Amino acid sequence: MHRFILALVLVHSAWAAPMKVAVFVALCDNATQGIQPVPKAIGDGDKPEANLYWGCTEGFGGCFRTSKTWKLQKKESVDDKRIFERVVYLNDAGTIEVTAEAWRGSEIKACLAAFETALVSGSRDLCVYIGHNVLMDGPVDPPAAKAQKPCDAIVLCCMSENYFKDRLAKLGARPVMLTTQLMYPGAFILRDALPVWAKHGSLEDIRAAGAAAYAKNQKISLKAAKGVFAVLP
Repeated sequence: MHRFILALVLVHSAWAAPMKVAVFVALCDNATQGIQPVPKAIGDGDKPEANLYWGCTEGFGGCFRTSKTWKLQKKESVDDKRIFERVVYLNDAGTIEVTAEAWRGSEIKACLAAFETALVSGSRDLCVYIGHNVLMDGPVDPPAAKAQKPCDAIVLCCMSENYFKDRLAKLGARPVMLTTQLMYPGAFILRDALPVWAKHGSLEDIRAAGAAAYAKNQKISLKAAKGVFAVLP
């Protein structure tokens, strides 16, 4: 009987649907965003292939494309001129499916709105925003609706705890990673934090994974890197 139950558990695990993650990347854009200008080649929000937050080695596209544990499943055509590209990745364990979109830099407010709409839609387990903190430039109205079911949220931009913590709570989302200071939202943070999140790691474990990736990339101490990410309850 015990072997039969174990077999059922293993079969269920093998066929369980992967956890669904949606990532919204607002391309870095010197011309339209209130950012400290970056080199022109990586700061053009109309050129995703070279953009700091997408095409570069540490951008989402570059980071996940070269990862040994993430495999590209498909590229989807998008009938929306605000979105350059949509890609779907699956981790090697088959437990996490990530759908990521590259949004035109000048459409950053629409990108944020799409992120928050996905949060309340009930169609994702985790939604992620990567880019400039557009709320620093002025208000953006949140969705009127509340989350249809619990959804986790990660916001990788400067000082996201101050600007997004209460906002996410009012939408019915659970923040699992936010930032406390000016920072570089490289996709390597997400890449290393996702497996911990998917295994239902604690918020502190998720923070530690993101901090370790940040410390390695920025060549700073782990203590300093952990200070970049908020301590969440």
